[in-house]
Amino acid sequence: MRFFEIATTALTAASTAHGAPVNKRAAVVDELVGFAAGTTGGGSGAGTTVSTCAQLTAAAKTGGVIKVEGTLTGCGIVKIGTSNTSILGVGKDAGLTDGGFQVRKVSNIIIRNLKLYRAPQGKDLIDIDASTKIWVDHCDFSSVGLTGDKDTYDGLLDAKHGSDSLTFSWNKFHDHWKGSLVGHSDSNTAEDTGKLHVTYHHNSFTSVNSRLPSIRFGTGHMFSSCFNGGISGINSRMGAQVLVESNSFTNVAKAVVTNLDSDEEGFAVEKNNIFTSSPTQITKQGSFTPSYKYTTDPAASICDIVAKSAGVGVVTF
Repeated sequence: MRFFEIATTALTAASTAHGAPVNKRAAVVDELVGFAAGTTGGGSGAGTTVSTCAQLTAAAKTGGVIKVEGTLTGCGIVKIGTSNTSILGVGKDAGLTDGGFQVRKVSNIIIRNLKLYRAPQGKDLIDIDASTKIWVDHCDFSSVGLTGDKDTYDGLLDAKHGSDSLTFSWNKFHDHWKGSLVGHSDSNTAEDTGKLHVTYHHNSFTSVNSRLPSIRFGTGHMFSSCFNGGISGINSRMGAQVLVESNSFTNVAKAVVTNLDSDEEGFAVEKNNIFTSSPTQITKQGSFTPSYKYTTDPAASICDIVAKSAGVGVVTF
């Protein structure tokens, strides 16, 4: 066990974690990069440790550093009610079953190392709404699988209503109909245009039917991630600009698509990806180039890397 080098602009002591070099890779497993860089969450205090739904709900109203012990069942949707909050899973077994988080009209939020399974019906596991500077890292998202009505459970990780400056990294998404939606409606032009900047990196999507992610209006950078299955993968809509880089796609019916589901097409650039039985449908070439520094891992090894280094139990608190 050793400390990883952590960018000083990315993390404070509260969100520093220990991680083992479980697989050869170029990217650092415990570093915040992308559009949410600079997010510090609840700061460097010792914080509050919670082990019941009542404790978690109360702590989420006041913010700071909140450490979750064990699997909490039946919490419903927990509202993060104040800015400058970190919610951190302790060890490898922390998380929620039959619950989720609403991040609404707040800023500077970190959610890490939580296993989130089966939101309440019609709800998201994490719903980011009108909020900025949000980092979701090393979490595991799933539900009951590709069975039943696809609308019984909503998204795994969604962002809408002008949310901005987002990074979703080293997460595992699996066994669900609708993965990750950025921008909820074709008609929300005024609120979303110029917002919804989001970085997805070192994630895995396995047996997720669609929205890997789906992004309207915004700007997305999806790099070094592994995609297995699904009818539509990265879906750029309503003028969104996406850069799809160094990913591996296997058996995704439309791995990258720009003319699906919306009134207006989106834009996409793809480079250094591997497509196995996964055609693309890019009708408009994009122009987005990131201004931030980042490190890719190659598409040929990314599925092995994220299998070992993404999800819960890799960073601990």
